[in-house]
Amino acid sequence: MRIRSAIIAAVATVGLGGAGEASAQPSAGPLGPLADVAASRILLGDKVAAAKFGTTLPIDDPVREQQVLDTVAAKSTAMGLPPETSVRFFRAQIEANKIVQRGLFRYWTRHPDKVPAHRPDLAGEVRPQLDRITGEILDQLRATLTIRRPSVECLVWRLEAELSADIVHRLDKLHRDALSVSLRPSCDR
Repeated sequence: MRIRSAIIAAVATVGLGGAGEASAQPSAGPLGPLADVAASRILLGDKVAAAKFGTTLPIDDPVREQQVLDTVAAKSTAMGLPPETSVRFFRAQIEANKIVQRGLFRYWTRHPDKVPAHRPDLAGEVRPQLDRITGEILDQLRATLTIRRPSVECLVWRLEAELSADIVHRLDKLHRDALSVSLRPSCDR
């Protein structure tokens, strides 16, 4: 019943903006803010894809991925978070971003007229945004540390937040699938 109420509340608050535009209303439930920042990171995957498409920059970048995970581990330790849990959560964020990139690459290959006209600067424009969101996700992981444990209750909260974020952020199937992957480790502590 709580999930149904959250969905109804989220639907009522969503404006008439285009896909990917969030309403001012946050996603529902105790994990809603975590789902919102995860959704923001997923939506930023569009810019990552636009920066890489048609270049030699690979979708899979193990060196960069390890840098991100090392940074997350260090920041987690400094924040009093279990680094292994944070790293596991960020591995899911990285995989979710790759889902978006691969999906957009396939789409743009089939529809070259839909390729974005602007190629964002990955290092100067996109990565600073990713770094900011990394901090926001770590803050949310810390804020939800006591409730993110393997339990039915946490699973319900995760599903509530995921469904609400899907509606609030007006996600299409590609981004919805990525959000689901990104939030799977939410109840691992």
